[in-house]
Amino acid sequence: MRLPLPFAALIALSPGAVHAQAPADKKPGIEAAGYQWNAQEGEKIEALKLKGDPVAGKESFEVCSACHLPSGAGRPDGTFPQLAGQHSTVLIKQIADIRAKLRDNPIMYPFAITLNDSQELANICAYIQTLPIPRDNGNGPGTDLATGKTLFERDCQKCHGPNGAGDAEKFFPVLAGQHYKYMLRQATDIRDGRRRNANPDMVKVIKAYSDKDIDAIVDFMSRLQMPDHHARGAPAAKAKAGGKAKGFPAE
Repeated sequence: MRLPLPFAALIALSPGAVHAQAPADKKPGIEAAGYQWNAQEGEKIEALKLKGDPVAGKESFEVCSACHLPSGAGRPDGTFPQLAGQHSTVLIKQIADIRAKLRDNPIMYPFAITLNDSQELANICAYIQTLPIPRDNGNGPGTDLATGKTLFERDCQKCHGPNGAGDAEKFFPVLAGQHYKYMLRQATDIRDGRRRNANPDMVKVIKAYSDKDIDAIVDFMSRLQMPDHHARGAPAAKAKAGGKAKGFPAE
């Protein structure tokens, strides 16, 4: 059943109410032996095979807009990420992981579980992918951009691309336009083992990063911008909204 928008907004502003609905049991994640990143299972696989309907997805997104804003721009203070223009494959994986209690997000969980089925999941992700990536995201302080650039080009560019465009087929997210404070929290959680659905390959890359290293690279990434045709919300060449992704990772 769809949550009325005013009630969704009320929950978003009431942490106690949200945490009361947080899932009690959790699916084993990166902390467990035999963990496989992006394992081929569950509703994620079903949603990836479906053709998402952006028109229907726009209606479903009304619930999300209470926190992420109608533009999908999120909040510069890092509480809610920028979603606009993100690959539908990435969105499907992350929402499915939250619904499956693999990614711990007690604020979003009550909203994620209101999706009716895999088709609605595909629809909403197809719509979000069409939204233009905002240019006025929350940038970092610009303290040590030289170090950030060096670390990014050495460790991150291969997967996320020189402009932060990510890779839809490999489920690597778009970084361009994402808020500094949100990325700072996520990168720190991945390094410290708190992001339970993290990619082990990324954990290996940033495990040795100091807090200053993380701050520098995230500060640099917060300034990445994709080419104009991506910035207007057009899907990347290989990212077909709601379509089945090729090259599905083995782990």
